[in-house]
Amino acid sequence: MNEQTIELVVNGERRGAAAEVRTTLADFLRDHIGLTGTHLGCEHGVCGACTVLVDGVAVRSCLMLAVQARGAEVVTVEGLADGEEMHPLQQAFWESHSFQCGFCTPGFVMTTLALLREDPDADEAVVRDALSGNICRCTGYQSIVDGVLLAARKAREEGVVL
Repeated sequence: MNEQTIELVVNGERRGAAAEVRTTLADFLRDHIGLTGTHLGCEHGVCGACTVLVDGVAVRSCLMLAVQARGAEVVTVEGLADGEEMHPLQQAFWESHSFQCGFCTPGFVMTTLALLREDPDADEAVVRDALSGNICRCTGYQSIVDGVLLAARKAREEGVVL
């Protein structure tokens, strides 16, 4: 077994654990750090359920090895809420009834967060394009797009940086 200690900053906290060098970032977060909000769907980078931010960039954590993230800042869906208070993006999704079963939710939330940080004025076409790599089998996507646009509008109106 070829294990290494992998240290990174997860949701603002320095975390580390020993893991095999072939461990994906998704498995490392779930199995070694205990953050199960990052979901594994296809494990081929197609569905987007495992999306997290690595140094501010949305990545498919099932395609990245944990050793590749060594020393990076990783943000998972668990790092967004402030205690019981939802992150503004999560709140907008909730208000728009964006999700049904919730399996794809973390990936959509993290993909959207990266999008709106890069382009806070994203219009519907840009949002649809950015989310085209995430799969939801329940909603038909319109309510998700509505949630993203609501979050962007509220952030602009309230001067909130997502």
